[in-house]
Parts: sequence; C-alpha cells; structure tokens
Amino acid sequence: MTDEAKDDSAPKIIVDSDWKKDAAEEKSRLEEETRDVGQRAPLPEPSLLEIVNMIVMQATMALGGVKTPSGETLPPDPGVAKHYIDMLELLKNKTAGNITDQEHKLLDTLLHELRMNYVTAVKAPPSQESSIQADV
Repeated sequence: MTDEAKDDSAPKIIVDSDWKKDAAEEKSRLEEETRDVGQRAPLPEPSLLEIVNMIVMQATMALGGVKTPSGETLPPDPGVAKHYIDMLELLKNKTAGNITDQEHKLLDTLLHELRMNYVTAVKAPPSQESSIQADV
C-alpha cells in the first residue's frame, strides 16, 4: 500500500475556519450578560426623606431596635441615639419653612417616636435585653 491509500482510510479532522470567531463572540456575549447581572438599578433622586431615613435608622440601631443577621439584638447606646435624635431635630429646625406640611408632620412624628423609645431605653435595667422597634 502506498502512503496515499493509508491517508484516505485514516479518520480526518475537519476544522471549521470560523470556530475561533464563534468562540470569541460567545465569550463576549457571556461577559456582557455577567456584567449586566452585577449592575444595580439606578439610584433614586436624592430627597429629604432619604436623609431622614438614614438618621432614623442610625438612631434605631443605637436604641437597640435592630437585630443582627444571626438574630442578636444590638445593645442600646443611649449617647449615640441621643446624638442622632439631636441631628434629626437640627434638620427639622434648619429646614423650617422650606419643607411641605407632610414632611414637617413626618419629622414631628419620627422625633416623637424616637424620643419615646429613647426614654424607654434609658429607663430599662441594664441587664434587660431591649426590644425597641421603630415604626419606620
């Protein structure tokens, strides 16, 4: 047998000339999909409500009104809570006359609730675990 006869009977590998192009396109498509999954939604416009919410959350955490992912209640820290309540009062005073009636009522209500929770946290015996929850 000649070499030509052996080559004809041997299995042949057919290579598609566009396989590299197809692989590159698939890789690009997957990278784009993965990149889109990691992106978050656009942030809302800044507002007074967001600022108030941030301050209230900090005060609530300092009052022991938030549980950790493991289910533990954070211990109250009245000094920090008072600081954030005072910040909210300052914000209310500095924005007086420049906010809507609804925003004014919201600030009054939140300040009242935080102050009541503060009094409860300060009067609670140190060994008692506080379960103060803000209605925010």
